[in-house]
Amino acid sequence: MTGDETPPRTQAFSRWTTLHWLRAGVAASLAVLALLGATGAWVLGRTASLSDDLLDVKSQALSTSLHLESALLDQETGIRGYGLTGNAEFLKPYHQGITEQTADTARLAHLLRADTGALADLRTVRDAVETWQTRIARPIAASPSGSPSPLATERAAEGKTAFDHLRTALDQQQGRLRAEQATSRRDLTATMRLRNWIFTAIALVIVALAGLAFEALRRGITRPLDQLGTDARTISGGDFTRPITATGPADLRRLSGEIDSMRQRLVRELEVSEEARRLLDAKTADLERSNAELEQFAYVASHDLQEPLRKVSSFTQLLQRRYAGQLDDKADQYIAFAVDGANRMQVLINDLLDFSRVGRVHHTHQSVDLDAVMEHTLSALSIGIEEAGAVITHDELPTLVADPTQMGMLWQNLIGNAVKFRRPGQAPHIHVTAAQQDTLWQFTVTDDGIGIAPEYAEKVFVIFQRLHTRDVYSGSGIGLAMCKKIVEFHGGTISVDSEYSGGTRITFTLACAPPPGSDDLSTTPQVPLPEHVEPTS
Repeated sequence: MTGDETPPRTQAFSRWTTLHWLRAGVAASLAVLALLGATGAWVLGRTASLSDDLLDVKSQALSTSLHLESALLDQETGIRGYGLTGNAEFLKPYHQGITEQTADTARLAHLLRADTGALADLRTVRDAVETWQTRIARPIAASPSGSPSPLATERAAEGKTAFDHLRTALDQQQGRLRAEQATSRRDLTATMRLRNWIFTAIALVIVALAGLAFEALRRGITRPLDQLGTDARTISGGDFTRPITATGPADLRRLSGEIDSMRQRLVRELEVSEEARRLLDAKTADLERSNAELEQFAYVASHDLQEPLRKVSSFTQLLQRRYAGQLDDKADQYIAFAVDGANRMQVLINDLLDFSRVGRVHHTHQSVDLDAVMEHTLSALSIGIEEAGAVITHDELPTLVADPTQMGMLWQNLIGNAVKFRRPGQAPHIHVTAAQQDTLWQFTVTDDGIGIAPEYAEKVFVIFQRLHTRDVYSGSGIGLAMCKKIVEFHGGTISVDSEYSGGTRITFTLACAPPPGSDDLSTTPQVPLPEHVEPTS
């Protein structure tokens, strides 16, 4: 083999993909972990077995033996008291003791069924109990009540000897059970110590396997991917001439080659995409210019309608004053229609001008105290508020960075609507709340008026959309549309709370600071017009 030749085994490894390496590593790790797991399972099983034997057999047997001794003592006390007094009450603990004795001996026989020595002790106890009961307890218990039993005196010494023999049998049984309990506890402690050592070894092996896996992943996957990522970031930074270096397992080298092919295609397609971007920028500029011209046209057209409309209004009002009563009723009615139509057109144009000024003329952001704006609004609406007998309350309102004129328009429209759309014959109650939510302030304007049906919750914010005729409620149908435009200009949203049924609740949010770019929305020349700020409907 020459120095330039690669060993066959190395060539075979070079064709291994990431999946091959992962399979080999996982197989080796699983084999080691399976061996460790089997050892750990054995020691856990052994620990559980010893623990169950100690808790469920040895300790339970000793506890039952002690309880049996207590039951026998109750029997002895009851028999002795009955024999000396003849009082039948002393037989109650005796009979209760017999019941407990039967249950305890049966339980001991079940617990000690696998322990020959302990069963022998239990038989000795049973025999001693039977001897004492046959010679002493049962005959005395069978004696008539009401007077001391002669047998109690006659067999007092024999009874003491029999019960002492019973105590000795119980002590022997309990001594064996205590010794077996201590032995089981020692075995459990030794097994738990062995378990701790085994699991410590398992933990160390797992840490070692994790270290080996980490190093293998670093050399075989992380380092090649880092190199690939470095090359890709260089290309994404604009250097499309940078070639991709292929390293790592076969599939990563294949991936590097595919990314390099993609880089070459990107170089070829870059010129086409740049041309498409230039065309898109040109179309976007045309669209922005068209929108600006259309908005400016609407603004100027509304302004230019003012002068001829003022002439129409002035001359129709002059005609009404000069010829009122001189013509027939139809003529007076027609003149009144003309005057009313001219006045409504004047209000509509003014409202349209206010609507078009939002974001164009009024876009000076500064610190605005909404409490002060609210007080100014209530002062401006004081006549209508007094006529309606409205009660208006509000929480402490915050200070925001906003356009002060637009804030005044917003409050005047919302408060004015709440006063206007009240229930007939009822003084309206209006309450304004404010609560901060992260970077936004949420406001509610709640009244007890006629309300807005849920199906109209979106329609009321569309310009010129009215829910009532002008004969019932005056207005142009622009007020809430203007509120929506003002709120959205300040980075918020506005809606009708459809779940509120006691009237109308308008909920809206305002940003603590103006959204980026809001000061640059007005890009076309403005026609200088007098300010007109009043509530619209």
